[in-house]
Amino acid sequence: MANHRNSKQKGRVSLERALSKLGLCSRTEAREWIEAGRVKVHGSVERDPLRQVNPDTAHMEVDGLKATRNEGRLILLHKPTGVLTTKRDPEGRPTLYTLLPPELHSLHSVGRLDLHTSGLLLLTNLTRLSSFLTDPVNAIPRIYIVGVEGRVIEEVLGKMEAGIEDQGEILKARSATLLKASGKESLLRLELVEGKNREVRRLCAGTGHEVRSLKRVSFGPFELGELAPGSWREEDPAKINGFS
Repeated sequence: MANHRNSKQKGRVSLERALSKLGLCSRTEAREWIEAGRVKVHGSVERDPLRQVNPDTAHMEVDGLKATRNEGRLILLHKPTGVLTTKRDPEGRPTLYTLLPPELHSLHSVGRLDLHTSGLLLLTNLTRLSSFLTDPVNAIPRIYIVGVEGRVIEEVLGKMEAGIEDQGEILKARSATLLKASGKESLLRLELVEGKNREVRRLCAGTGHEVRSLKRVSFGPFELGELAPGSWREEDPAKINGFS
């Protein structure tokens, strides 16, 4: 009997995680829904996000509708500058969800682009996919086109590839290429694989060149291409090598 009970326990997770695993929302959003009384388990309102349930057998409802597994989706969005990578902003500034139709508002972004960075942003309802893409172990490449102050010389490109220390972290580019340069500014192509916070800006500043413009043009196998600012398109997650 003990072994039987343990095997049943293995399929149980917290309620917030169960809703997230169904692809309905992030765990943070699930917690907010639960605490707001929007979620029922077996017909009763449940306000404890950590209640253990089996997502395959528990009858869960959100706003009176049965919680069922969402089909996996992956959206590529061209985020313009001046748009936040958040659900909502207390100051009323535009967020990426103002660019998307309501049926895509349950998707979460894979990492972030800061307010002043434009370019390719991935959104999905598959938490396992976002974890795979952002795990440094998988070394998923991101390519950026960066405008910086001053003329960048070969020695600086070498430093970027070798790595610099900043705030106790090693920052480095897998490759750093000079596209063009003048006395006042340079245009670089940087490929990174770790996704540390503000990594490109910190790497450039650490080598003496402040960023003036920053745009992500690819993430893994997906390229921004001709996608216009504010526009989006759907892609197949199966295109990502190593993820299934």
